[in-house]
Amino acid sequence: MTSEMRGVLVVDMGTQYTQLIARRVREAGTWCQIATPDDALKTARSMDLGGVILSGGPSSVYDEGAPNPDTELLNLGVPVLGICYGMQWMCQTLGGSVEATDTREYGRTGMRVDTAEGMFHGVEGESVVWMSHGDEVTGIPEGFTTHASSESCTYAAVADQARGLWGVQFHPEVTHTERGAEMLQNFLARVCELPGDWSEESIVDREVEKVRALVGETGEIVLGLSGGVDSSVAAMILDKAIGSRLHCIFVDNGLLRKGEREAVEAMFGEHMDLDLTVVDAADRFLERLSGVSDPEEKRKHIGYEFVEVFREEAKRFTNANFLGQGTLYPDVIESVAAHGGNTAVIKSHHNVGGLPEDLEMELVEPLRELFKDEVRRVGRFMGLDSTLVDRQPFPGPGLAVRCLGEITGEDLDLLREADRITTDEIEAAGCHTDLWQYFAVLLPVRSVGVMGDGRTYEKACAIRAVRSTDAMTADWAYLPQEVLQRISTRIINEVRGINRVVLDITSKPPGTIEWE
Repeated sequence: MTSEMRGVLVVDMGTQYTQLIARRVREAGTWCQIATPDDALKTARSMDLGGVILSGGPSSVYDEGAPNPDTELLNLGVPVLGICYGMQWMCQTLGGSVEATDTREYGRTGMRVDTAEGMFHGVEGESVVWMSHGDEVTGIPEGFTTHASSESCTYAAVADQARGLWGVQFHPEVTHTERGAEMLQNFLARVCELPGDWSEESIVDREVEKVRALVGETGEIVLGLSGGVDSSVAAMILDKAIGSRLHCIFVDNGLLRKGEREAVEAMFGEHMDLDLTVVDAADRFLERLSGVSDPEEKRKHIGYEFVEVFREEAKRFTNANFLGQGTLYPDVIESVAAHGGNTAVIKSHHNVGGLPEDLEMELVEPLRELFKDEVRRVGRFMGLDSTLVDRQPFPGPGLAVRCLGEITGEDLDLLREADRITTDEIEAAGCHTDLWQYFAVLLPVRSVGVMGDGRTYEKACAIRAVRSTDAMTADWAYLPQEVLQRISTRIINEVRGINRVVLDITSKPPGTIEWE
């Protein structure tokens, strides 16, 4: 079933939004795969292909070295949608013209649909779209007609309906395009005539099949179980695939939130009946991090030590030649140029980037191509407890990336207490239901305070609360004043060593959700 699933190829032309396009396609119930321009044709021919989407990108089509996939992509007999740069590349390739525009369009733009057919079925008239371009199509290829325009862009949307070729200068994948989801759904269902059969059930079936094919009849998997939703859903998929040949390892690295270890032991060891081993490795992780203050170095040291623990534990099993991880798409995007594309590296993740050559274990990552919302839907489908499914994400490196600068056991204790108070107060007030993450950060600065008529010179902590859907972007959340006041008062009164609490009001971008 899963290997024959008909889907769409998304060609990454260098935009940061390629994965967002993929997410929107899946939300519409269609499986998709991503490839670089160089690999696009080969990947397309390996798929049960129903359509192609060419992403936007920062280049100009007339630049030397600009993304330039094989033109045969336009002759595969399936519909093609070009977005922004993708539209410009398609039009130029087919004999149209592209030039730098005198009036650039960035941000919300009014657009008028004149021909409400195909991907614009039911979307006639005026609406707001999101533009981001300095070039535009100035002449369309033979066979194309105009479907929409804006005040500054004559060819905001064009199509050769006979060949199934569509191009839009705006970005339907972003939420700022008012009817973008409807347009993409029309392209998938009406133009590509895809069945919309990408669901939680098909995701599980597909991943279980892939795991069984990779591991075989006797292979065993050692899974790093953190207790978060990602590794928990990964554990359930792997358990469904190979049963007792899955061995879960929970590493207490000394970088956990308060009560984390006890909660994981209770949930997975007692209630879910998984083969769970808890490894107390706090001392070795803290020793490894001694003197390290650079955030990238922290992540690399933590990743190395995790692998070493798993290497040691795997020796207990006869055929444990596979290492399972709960890696998600956003982890991959921020750590490396996804699929070899042109996107910039933001930060490394401890569970991304491959394994040491001498480990002799192969990675098994059943969630690597999924976004967080998809993982949560799969968790609910598989019966995972709602308190775990809806739990806020916790970074793989743990409190190491929330304790800025060099890490000490004393500072971690301060942060644990401040974070517990922050979490308790936000959840007690019911503010957490629409938040993506909410936590405390210990800052490597001291400030003067006054307590009991005496001078203090202690550390500061920051409160971070954000709203997001996939961690690709995030908006800071302004919590009620009374909640912030309770958090501040309790931290100052109960955590000896912190005398100042500040609020982080930075969105992503330009910041990241975590401070390191």
